[in-house]
Amino acid sequence: MRVNPPFMRIRTNMHDDPLSHLLRLAQIESVVSGGFSTGGQWAMRFPAPDKVKFFVAIRGSCCFHFDDDPQPLHLASGDVVLLAAPRGFIVGNHATEHPTPAREAFAGRPGAIVHVGSKTEQEQMFLGGHVRLASTYGHLLSEALPPYIHVQSRTNLPQATALSWVLDQLVHEHEALPGAGLARSQLAHLLFVQVLRAHLAAGGTLPAGWLRAATDARLAPALRGMHEAPQHPWRLQELAQRCAMSRTRFAALFREVAGQTPLAYLTAWRMQLAARALDEENASVAQLAQQLGYGSESAFSHAFKRATGKSPRHYARALNGQGVASSA
Repeated sequence: MRVNPPFMRIRTNMHDDPLSHLLRLAQIESVVSGGFSTGGQWAMRFPAPDKVKFFVAIRGSCCFHFDDDPQPLHLASGDVVLLAAPRGFIVGNHATEHPTPAREAFAGRPGAIVHVGSKTEQEQMFLGGHVRLASTYGHLLSEALPPYIHVQSRTNLPQATALSWVLDQLVHEHEALPGAGLARSQLAHLLFVQVLRAHLAAGGTLPAGWLRAATDARLAPALRGMHEAPQHPWRLQELAQRCAMSRTRFAALFREVAGQTPLAYLTAWRMQLAARALDEENASVAQLAQQLGYGSESAFSHAFKRATGKSPRHYARALNGQGVASSA
């Protein structure tokens, strides 16, 4: 029989920023799944991804031809592409009607890096991977990103320099070094964050939603307050004052950036915390109601059901096959 912990660890690190809060909650993990070297003329077809994927030109250049876009995307050495939309694509340096299927090229590979095409002295190298979240949050990332982000290495942005360092380290960690697997995982996580930073620094935009809100410095004081103290009875005036804005200006900006009202965002944040606690901590309804600022179990249960379509107990049963612990 599972025993409830003496307290629920639903609070985030008080020194984190809103984006870190959300990425920690969603258990985001970036994984470098492998890569390939190539020479001569080559082209490879990749199916539409079911995860957010990234593609890195470590050495050499190529073109991306998306299935639904006749305009190719040109990648130079050091460029990174983050793909969020489920679109198939062909990548290569040679237009052909018969590109090599990626699954065929990587089938039965003996190591993380395979060779495709001709052997030449001017071999090119590319790495690929994906970003995954806990199953509850998977859709949130793809919905919060544009169809793709292309970060070019040939810029003067400091983020591009930082990204270049990460790529160099990723190549180095593909050698048989102690702890290389863990190092690659951490570097891939850093790669994702640096891609977001470089995209925003270059003037790129994000769709209205949680990711855009978490990276907007104007809203950071309000989001930090809601994230650090979800149980507090926040009011619009109090949140606006934290951002040094009028209620009207703050409410309009928040809706524009986050795609919802501040109090709707607060409720959504509380429900995400509750879902995580039910999943990992076998929390009781009474504990969650108290720690998330609801006056009664009934009020919390109604809010949770409105957000998820299930009562907390039914939600917990669906996750682990047993009821959430009694609140008694």
